[in-house]
Amino acid sequence: MSAAVWVVIAALFLINAFYVSAEFGAVGVRRSRIRWMSDRGNGRARRLLPFIETPAGLSRYVAASQIGITFSSLLLGAYAQATVALGLADVLADRLGAGRARNAAELGVLVLLAAIQAVLGELIPKSVALRFPTEVALATVLPMRWSLRVFRPFIAAINGATMLLLKLVGVQLAPQRHVHSPDEIDLLLAESRDGGLLEPDEQQRLHRALRLGRRTARELMVPLERLTMVRDDLPWTELVGVVTTSPFSRLPVYRGRRDQVIGVLRVKDLVHRFVQQGPAPIAQMMRPVERVSQDLSADRIATILRERRVHQAMVVDGLGAALGLITIQDVLTTLVGVDAGRP
Repeated sequence: MSAAVWVVIAALFLINAFYVSAEFGAVGVRRSRIRWMSDRGNGRARRLLPFIETPAGLSRYVAASQIGITFSSLLLGAYAQATVALGLADVLADRLGAGRARNAAELGVLVLLAAIQAVLGELIPKSVALRFPTEVALATVLPMRWSLRVFRPFIAAINGATMLLLKLVGVQLAPQRHVHSPDEIDLLLAESRDGGLLEPDEQQRLHRALRLGRRTARELMVPLERLTMVRDDLPWTELVGVVTTSPFSRLPVYRGRRDQVIGVLRVKDLVHRFVQQGPAPIAQMMRPVERVSQDLSADRIATILRERRVHQAMVVDGLGAALGLITIQDVLTTLVGVDAGRP
């Protein structure tokens, strides 16, 4: 076989790798980054932006990549069977006979092509594109624009046939979008940090924010045994002693058992009441206490506390028994990674 045969085969491998890289580069690139580069005069970014800014544009871009991958793979297989397989069959004909030699050669070439294709045409370009999506997307955008023009009839036919088939089975076609799972977003944040786009402390804060929805009230609360609490029938002198020795400005009030919390006493209210009227029962000074379920997520707790304009809530189980106390500071501590203190 001549060198030209291997040149053609290598070129078909490269074409396949190009379309794989273009697809994963376009899907993985950050639109905000490309928009920023386009605003600053980057010509390739300006050409790429219309394709990744809308789901329809990205869908056509991905379709062109898929058509290119399919055509290059089919051409590679057919060309290799017509050249390499025939040459190999001639070599094996003396040992196996013409019929068996041809079958063995075609099977061997097919297996070898599939293995090389998986590594050189799929895995390597995919890994490079996911690792450097911006660079790959910008490097492939000009040939992809030409491919979109050449493949326009095929794209329209394929998209039309796909929509028709899905409509027949009652499925609505969802356009291609930049959708990432939390784990993928976490990986993108780590890559942005490694690439110098994020400072390490910024990446850590974003990482904690991403994980905030996975932390529950029970995980973040201060358990009852660590709280300073007062009984609702505590005498005034004992109450003053507890307040003066406690570092907290809000004390849960319980009746009977510590898990039966009925309200919260603010030290500010106690002092104001004492100055105005003198000693008073706790029941006249305490305020209602908010309650949240132990399974509620941290981000939901932050929303509830903000909406109700309170700083803390009792964490309760399914029967309403108090398990602990959670404050907005507990949520912020989880988010920023430092102790914000307690009111």
